[in-house]
Amino acid sequence: MRIVLLGPPGAGKGTYASYFKKKYCIPHISTGDIFRAEIAKNTELGRRIKEYIEKGLLVPDEIVIEVVKQRLSQPDCEKGFILDGFPRTIAQAKALDKITKIDAAIHLYVPMEVAVDRLSNRYICPKCGRIYNLKFMPPKNDLVCDDDGTPLIRRKDDEPEVIRKRYEIYYQTFQPIIDFYKEKDILIEFDNTVGSEVGIPMLEKILIEKNILKIEPCNPSVSIQ
Repeated sequence: MRIVLLGPPGAGKGTYASYFKKKYCIPHISTGDIFRAEIAKNTELGRRIKEYIEKGLLVPDEIVIEVVKQRLSQPDCEKGFILDGFPRTIAQAKALDKITKIDAAIHLYVPMEVAVDRLSNRYICPKCGRIYNLKFMPPKNDLVCDDDGTPLIRRKDDEPEVIRKRYEIYYQTFQPIIDFYKEKDILIEFDNTVGSEVGIPMLEKILIEKNILKIEPCNPSVSIQ
C-alpha cells in the first residue's frame, strides 16, 4: 500500500497512520520527523535544513524531494508506505511520480468546528507520541500516558483560534495537491466526522475492495486507539 495521506488538523491522520503502521508494518513517513532526526544527528543535511527553519523559511523542494527519495529507497518501504506531509507543492507531487507509483491519495476531512472540538481536547505523550482526546479517547489515569506513565501535555497550537487559522492555512497549501490527485483519479475522499473507531474499519474495507491494501496483517491483534 503506497499512499499519500492528506487532511487538515483534527482530521485524524495520526490515528489512522498509527493503526495501519502497527497492523500492517507499513512505515509512516513524515518529512517533519525526518527533518528533526537529521537536525538531532547534526548531519550535513540536518544543518542545511536547520538554517532554513531558523530563518522561518520553507525547506526548498529539491532538498525535501531528495530526503523523501532516500527514505523511500530503504528496505522497510518495499511493501509500502504512508506519506504524511509530502507532497506539499505541485513540484513535489510531480517529483514523487518519478520516484515511485502512488496507489492512492487519501483525503481525510472534517468540518472546521469538528477539528476545533477534537484538537482543543487533545493531549499528547511527549515520550512515545501517543495521542489522547479527553472527550473521545481519554487516558485511563488523569493526564498520564497509559503506555509509559509519562505526564501528558497540551500543545500551544491547540487553542481554538489557532486551530481555525491552521485549518485555513492547510487548505490554502494543500488544495492544489488534493486537486492534483483528483485529476489523476486516485483520490479517495473520506469523511472522518464519524471518528476513528467507526472510520478506520470503513476505510480499511474500502482499501481492500479497491485492491490498494494488498498485504496480510503482520499484527492482526492491533486495536483501534
